[in-house]
Amino acid sequence: MKKALVIGSLNMDLVTRVNMTPRIGETVSGAGLMMNPGGKGANQAVALGKLGVNVKMIGCLGNDEYGSQLKENLKKMNVVDGTFTINECPTGIAFIMVNESSDNSIVVIEGANGKLTPEMVQIEWFDGISYLVTQQEVPMATLKKAMQIAKKLNIMTIHNPAPINTESLELLKYVDLLVLNETEFAELTGKEYEGEESIKWGYDRLGIQQLLLTLGSKGAIYFDGSHVITVPSIKVTAVDTTAAGDSYIAGIVHHLIQGLDMAASMEFATKVAAKTVTRMGAQSSLPYIHEIEE
Repeated sequence: MKKALVIGSLNMDLVTRVNMTPRIGETVSGAGLMMNPGGKGANQAVALGKLGVNVKMIGCLGNDEYGSQLKENLKKMNVVDGTFTINECPTGIAFIMVNESSDNSIVVIEGANGKLTPEMVQIEWFDGISYLVTQQEVPMATLKKAMQIAKKLNIMTIHNPAPINTESLELLKYVDLLVLNETEFAELTGKEYEGEESIKWGYDRLGIQQLLLTLGSKGAIYFDGSHVITVPSIKVTAVDTTAAGDSYIAGIVHHLIQGLDMAASMEFATKVAAKTVTRMGAQSSLPYIHEIEE
């Protein structure tokens, strides 16, 4: 089986439910507190592991209880652990509020995630790898070095530029498939998504090979310079949208790794994301392959 490598963040998510997201200066009460393994990188790796993909996770953890719990979780979720433990630096933490509309607001403290330096990148990471999956919760210079290696080795790079920063555009020359949501599309291109012509315009502006835009309840749209593919969403009762985008990317990789086309990959990814939003938490909400097949 072809293998995937995920380079990215690992966080412990501290999640509470609120009636409404607080405005500036406002205090609201939270209902309960859950601790869930998270981080965009680890979410994508675990999503792939639960779908049965042979996947390895690279990132940094603190030498603390959260770090130990996250390492144990990778093992349980069929992810090969390639993480580094950083002394005297805490594991990354995300504070997440989920409101009555199931929308979330997140504050991330990077902790050890910021310690993954370019000097730590090893060519051995890429042995037998067919797909590199990345996000932007670790240092950009490290991602750039990893992507450059992947490019030389003809490894397909799938990148989600979240969170967007001033260096985001610099990575695009190394990306084969760029996956954005509507907010990220607007931030990168300077223009709101308004339909099929928007993705064609954004494709030209970004100079990317393949562009995939997730549209929430409106589905998803893909453009590769020649073909437009649209896939509608699946109507479900959303409970928590945390990790929905991460699970979607995992669904795409799962099918591409099997040699299936983009249309089939998008349809499968839509099912994975739809299942994810019906449950609370990040990695705890990610479905196993048998749940999608059923």
